[in-house]
Amino acid sequence: MKRFFDLLFSVAALLLLSPLFAAISLIILISDGRPVVFKQDRVGKGNRLFKVRKFRTMKNGTRNVAKKELLEYDSCVTGFGRFLRKTSLDELPQLINIIEGTMSFVGPRPLIPEESEIRALREKYGVYDVLPGVTGWAQVKGRDFISDEEKAAYDKEYVERRSMLFDIKILFMTVAVVVTGKNMANKD
Repeated sequence: MKRFFDLLFSVAALLLLSPLFAAISLIILISDGRPVVFKQDRVGKGNRLFKVRKFRTMKNGTRNVAKKELLEYDSCVTGFGRFLRKTSLDELPQLINIIEGTMSFVGPRPLIPEESEIRALREKYGVYDVLPGVTGWAQVKGRDFISDEEKAAYDKEYVERRSMLFDIKILFMTVAVVVTGKNMANKD
């Protein structure tokens, strides 16, 4: 049922939002060149790597590390990239990840492979038994203001409680978080 929901709504969203995709792509291309879509290795289901897609928000040549390790963040993010991050529009290309089956709308956010501490906790908690999500329980419960241990605990709770009803609750909570900007660091 979840895969059917993911596929149906991601295809519909992709079609509906295609003018927005085109506009964002054009602005990125004009303001900072190629590539428009940034691809990065992330850890997915089964602890296997896959390429996550995002609209590029950082200047070309920026180090490929977790955001919390990018001390020069302010000088690396583009002006339009700040807007994309603040509105979470940079995540829209992940609809393609959902269609190809490497992600779901809801699940634990995929980590970069180098985030070893939280990755080990997730392995211990069985988090890699499910597809990663565009949004997740940890994102709506604290996102940038909770520790790796807390994120992993929320990810574990998601795996234990997962259901369509819980996913719908998380989706509604995600909209509220994005609209209010709550729990979003470095999103200005």
